[in-house]
This record gives sequence, C-alpha cells and structure tokens, in this order.
Amino acid sequence: MQQGLAFIARHGKLGLIAGLLAGLALPDLAAKLRPWIPEMVAFLLFLTAFRIGPVEAAGGLDALTRTTGSVLVLQLLLPLGFLVGLRLLGLPLTPLAMAIALVLAAPSVTGSANFAILLGHDPAPALRLLILGTAALPLTCIPVFWLLPEFGNLPAVLVAAARLLAVILAAAGLGFALRHWGARQLSELNRRAVDGLTVIALAVIVIALMSAVRPAMTEKPAELAFWLLAAFGINFGTQIAAYLILRARNRADAVPTAIVAGNRNFALFFVALPPEATDPLLIFLGCYQFPMYLTPTLLRRLYDPR
Repeated sequence: MQQGLAFIARHGKLGLIAGLLAGLALPDLAAKLRPWIPEMVAFLLFLTAFRIGPVEAAGGLDALTRTTGSVLVLQLLLPLGFLVGLRLLGLPLTPLAMAIALVLAAPSVTGSANFAILLGHDPAPALRLLILGTAALPLTCIPVFWLLPEFGNLPAVLVAAARLLAVILAAAGLGFALRHWGARQLSELNRRAVDGLTVIALAVIVIALMSAVRPAMTEKPAELAFWLLAAFGINFGTQIAAYLILRARNRADAVPTAIVAGNRNFALFFVALPPEATDPLLIFLGCYQFPMYLTPTLLRRLYDPR
C-alpha cells in the first residue's frame, strides 16, 4: 500500500491532470461528488496538517510576522488597489472585473500547501497563509465590500468565513494532534505515502468542482474559452508577478507565497453574491481549476529553474 501511494506521489502532476480530465469526461460523477466537497476539503486539510506537523507549521515569531504582512498585502492592498484603479479610470465593474476582485480579496485555497509539496518546496508557509488568511478575512473583506456594494450581504460572508475557519482549525488540529501523539517522526516512505494520498484527494475534489464546465463546452463554447483564458491570466499572472517580486527580495518563502497569491478560495464569497452575478462566475470557478491544478506542471520551470 505504501509503495503504491509513494508511486502516485512521484507522479502527482499526472494525478492532478487525470482529475481534471475525469471532471470533464464524467459529469454525472461530478454532480454526485459535489455535495461532498466540504468533507473532502476537510480530509485534505487533515492530511496536509499531518504531513507537515505542528512544529514545522508553527514556525517562529519571524514567520508569524512575515505571514501577517503577506496576508495584508494579498487580501487587502491588492484588491483595494485594483478597485481604486477601476474607479480612477472610470471603468465599469464587468463580470471579469468582479472575478479579479473576488480572487484578490479571497484567502488561499486549501490545496496550496499540497501544490508546494508537489513542486518540492516547503509547504508550511502556505499552510500558515491559509489559516491566518481565513482568520483575517472578516476584517480584510470589510473595506473591499465598502467599495463593492454589489457583493451583497456582508454578514453572510462573515458567517461563511467563520464556518470555513472552524473546519480548517478542526481538521488541522486533528492532523497536528495525530502527528504529535502518534507519529512524531515520519519516515521518507511514510511521508511519500501521505503525499500520494493527498494527490488522490486533490484529484477527486477537482472532479466535483468541474460540474459547470462540461455543459458549457457544448452550450457556451465561446464563453467558456473567454473564462478559461481569464482564469489562466489571473492565476498565473498573479503567481508569476508575486514570485518575481519575492525572489528579488530573497524571500525564502517566495514559492509557497506566490502559489497562494494566484490560488484563492474566491468561491467563499458566492454565498453573498446575488444570483445574477454568480451565473457567469460559476463557469469561471470551473475554469479556475485548470491553472490551479496545472500549477505544479506548467510553472515548475519558473519555480525550479535548475
């Protein structure tokens, strides 16, 4: 079993691509899996926390200060700068502009630490950004909402953020506890086996998230192509810009932070958006999975130029 999971871990990028293809080819399965997304995400967080361990995840005071600064830049300064720029230029809040604002204002996706692992980098900074970014969301989203009344019901987003934070803390806490009390030292084989299990979890989750893409392939191909290009531009563009800036500053956490910069859980805001705003963004949500899950494959040369 462990050898099989380690083999999957060695070919993790292919596993993610297989998940994307399965999401396109198996729409009925995607529909059946969709209601189980919260449970699958919690399991993924549990595996990630167990793999990293509480000591490595906690870091020190310097790591906490650096993470806090990154969260404020990623979730507050970037969306506010984008929205203020729109107003100064007199540009309308189109669905594309709304998508960009949502991405920039959101915390990290739950799989960011796993993408760092697949790229051979330290996943702990990404996990810290996930936890602290979600905890800070009720504060960072308030000024963004003030500039975006179209976002709708602020209390609904705060409740959703609190619910997500509770899931993250519970799943991560359980993973840290099991690692601390049951397996303080993981052998390299066991670590790779956990990595293989997370690849399987990521592949299954993406199938559920692709439910809106397959119908659009036949019903709205031009709209799908537009949102697919937008998803790659927003995700990869933000990742590349963040990495180049952080690398120039010799930041040791440049790769995991850049991964988080481009891969955000903007679906969290959907609970507060009116239906007329979310309809086109549902396709964008599905398209967004492509650059997200292709990050370990297409950006490997950027993050590991050797």
